[in-house]
Amino acid sequence: MKDKLQLILKNAENEIKNIITSEQLDEFRVKYLGKKGELKEILKGMGKITDEERPLMGKIANETREKIETHIDIVKEKIRAVELKHQLMKEDIDVTLPSADINRGHKHPLNVVLDEIKDIFIGMGYKIAEGPEIDTVYNNFDALNSPKDHPSRSLSDTFYINEELLLRTQTSPVQVRTMKANDPPIKVISPGRCFRYDELDATHSPMFHQIEGLVVDKDITMADLKGTLDLFAKRLFGENTKTKFRPHYFPFTEPSAEVDVSCFKCGGEGCKFCSNTGWIEILGCGMVHPNVLEECDIDSKKYSGFAFGMGLDRITMLKYEIDDIRLFFDNDIRFIKQF
Repeated sequence: MKDKLQLILKNAENEIKNIITSEQLDEFRVKYLGKKGELKEILKGMGKITDEERPLMGKIANETREKIETHIDIVKEKIRAVELKHQLMKEDIDVTLPSADINRGHKHPLNVVLDEIKDIFIGMGYKIAEGPEIDTVYNNFDALNSPKDHPSRSLSDTFYINEELLLRTQTSPVQVRTMKANDPPIKVISPGRCFRYDELDATHSPMFHQIEGLVVDKDITMADLKGTLDLFAKRLFGENTKTKFRPHYFPFTEPSAEVDVSCFKCGGEGCKFCSNTGWIEILGCGMVHPNVLEECDIDSKKYSGFAFGMGLDRITMLKYEIDDIRLFFDNDIRFIKQF
């Protein structure tokens, strides 16, 4: 057995000199040290030798295994170094070569107009307020002075999750959250997505975007509201833009109004774009109803405020003369790159 072990070691040492790849080294290891390898086959004969010879043969067998393993480790390191060198040469990069063309994305027209509107109001001292798209029925309706029999609360108009939660139909719940969390003075705009049960067509979508504004402080009047929105219209549509306020009704403001701007296509003379009226409706507004202030723990005898809301999708469609709201959601880069 001793001679066989020495022969195995000699053969292994001669064979390992010719190994140059990891695959060959793995086959070598299995051949000599594997479960069915040559060393294992020799050790199966340990039961046939005398008790006096067994310790010596065990020692020689272990030394043979250790020497073979040492040779394997040495060759493994050499092979790794060679393979790493080849890999680095293969992956060598010429930094002087021009890079491949990168197809950059493009800002969506809704974001273009949103950023423009944000800049206008931030320039007037407003802050940005945000809130969850899933909100409570209380924040969306009750706190905004909308009674339970109000049409907007019907199942045919609103996406309800359960009796207490819904997809917000407006960003007005952000105003409620802001008033409950902060003491006046308050001066914020709240942009975001809203959801209503509308059929999808050229001018309607079950998901749309709104921007609402809120100001609460002492001695806030309708004149402050009109001055703010007039300045906003001029900054967005041009310095020659005129504004017109028409009486309207909203449960959360009193008095309430809808705002028109003079047509920026014809200058107010009347054209196809403005249906020959010279005016284009852009938003709704009004003085915050005392009931809303009181519901948000603000003393309506000490403080007053105004609020306004506009559809970002509609403003963008008007500004860029887009005739189909569905284009905003088609993810067609050819459409987006036009703006």
